[in-house]
Amino acid sequence: QVQLVESGGGLVQAGDSLRLSCAASGRTFSRYIMGWFRQAPRKEREFVAAIRWSGGNTYYADSVKGRFTISRDDAMNTVVLQMDTLKTEDTAVYYCAAAQTTVFSRSPNVYGYWGQGTQVTVSS
Repeated sequence: QVQLVESGGGLVQAGDSLRLSCAASGRTFSRYIMGWFRQAPRKEREFVAAIRWSGGNTYYADSVKGRFTISRDDAMNTVVLQMDTLKTEDTAVYYCAAAQTTVFSRSPNVYGYWGQGTQVTVSS
């Protein structure tokens, strides 16, 4: 049973940084893509970033490129999203997700496993 548990959300001011973690368990993720998505009120869930567990290749949405960094810790089975220079438009619930594929995708439909989400609020 795959479990994804996010942590690290909170309330920060614009320009601040925040670090989200996703603890993954239940299987070996070497042939998975791990992703972060976010969903703001009255908006669709949108892709933020993804990492291929084996090899560490990364993929970002244009809106976060240069500000966010995704990484994984093999020993801890954890995926981290480091968010710097946060903007008010980054406010959303952030979800960790896992897809049983090695091909990057922005589509939430490809990801079969999801965490419960963590709230990130950026004030001006």
